[in-house]
Amino acid sequence: MKHKDQIGRLIELESTPKRIVSLVPSQTELLHDLGLEDSVVGITKFCIHPIHYKSTKQVVGGTKQINIDKIKALNPDIILCNKEENTKDIVEACEAICTTHVSDIFTIVDCIEVIIQYGEIFNKQKEAQAISDKINFSLKDFKSFIKDKPTIKAAYFIWRNPWMVAGNGTFINHLLALNKFENIYSNLERYPEIELNKLRLEDGPEIVLLSSEPYPFKEEHALEIVNTSTHIKTMFVDGEMFSWYGSRLIKAFSYFKSLRQSL
Repeated sequence: MKHKDQIGRLIELESTPKRIVSLVPSQTELLHDLGLEDSVVGITKFCIHPIHYKSTKQVVGGTKQINIDKIKALNPDIILCNKEENTKDIVEACEAICTTHVSDIFTIVDCIEVIIQYGEIFNKQKEAQAISDKINFSLKDFKSFIKDKPTIKAAYFIWRNPWMVAGNGTFINHLLALNKFENIYSNLERYPEIELNKLRLEDGPEIVLLSSEPYPFKEEHALEIVNTSTHIKTMFVDGEMFSWYGSRLIKAFSYFKSLRQSL
């Protein structure tokens, strides 16, 4: 079987992979929801869904640093990576072990594409189509919900010290736009560092969204932001809903509805 991954690489498989190593948390969750629990043998320390995988699967490192010997020992048939989550060096090291698939996610269309690809690769076409249909149904419903809601100028913070935000060319930015949050940093690429004291000068946001991951923002951090301008509102948001792709999107749209209704 021949497949092309999302960075255009042709991958060949003689048969359906039975031993999978996933180096991407959201893709690990997707594999589980496709019914592939028994096939997943290796995960990262950030693969927290489903929670019992931490005690039943081999943890092979993080998303940026892996233990290559642990992966080799698992004798995988395929390793699943992501262009943003994993480095080029990691992908190349994995390719030396076995077939390696790389996803590259910017939009919901990209998410659906990788779900369908996994369905084909792992002989789970029916399950993949069911997940895709649920996402598309929820997306259509959410677009109907959000269409008459006002646009809100926003900034989405992912890190502190240095302060970092989500910019253009990210899945987060795509979902912000879907939620009618006008990202004031969409003119900057990826995850730029910003100066907090300039926040109110940069055509300041009406709301700052503080993500639950990768940085664990707390009330004192929200206060730091509010102190730059009393006109800015802060809100803690579930980072998994804004940055995890795959089957997580089934849950995301009801969350987005609740988020908008709480504003």
